Amino acid sequence: MAKIAFLLAGGFEDSEMINPYEAIKEAGHEAVIIGLEKGVECPGKQGTVSYTAELGAADANGSDFAGVVIPGGGAPEALRVNEDVVRFVKELNEQGKLISGICHGPQVMISADVLKGKEATSYIGIRDDIKLAGAIYKDEEVVVGENIVTSRTPADEPAFIREILAKLS
Repeated sequence: MAKIAFLLAGGFEDSEMINPYEAIKEAGHEAVIIGLEKGVECPGKQGTVSYTAELGAADANGSDFAGVVIPGGGAPEALRVNEDVVRFVKELNEQGKLISGICHGPQVMISADVLKGKEATSYIGIRDDIKLAGAIYKDEEVVVGENIVTSRTPADEPAFIREILAKLS
């Protein structure tokens, strides 16, 4: 059983959190929601769901987790400017652990400077940012580049979840 972090702030894309979160728990792994501060409520962009941060980013330690999932929507924009979030993602990368993001989720990876030389995808609106971060951009439903797993949109969630679970097995 692996312990997986979910990086979350308000405005995330609802299904991009709900579906991977439930799939990871159903597979027997532990899912921990990390927010900007512990106890902060994080409502989804579509208003169908809300989660409470179980751990603040300042208290998150990469060595305590097997990987991270970063849902898209508006949340990555708030997460990527937080030094503790960036540090946490860098720690996971240095340890060769899973870093996964869908839609706008890779914005956090860009800020953590973990995409250089790796294959990745994203929502088309941040495609150029992915390329400028040094990644090899691919317009595919899911792209696995070493320890990085990325997808484009909610339509790609089944492939995204499949590859995350494969990395954890």
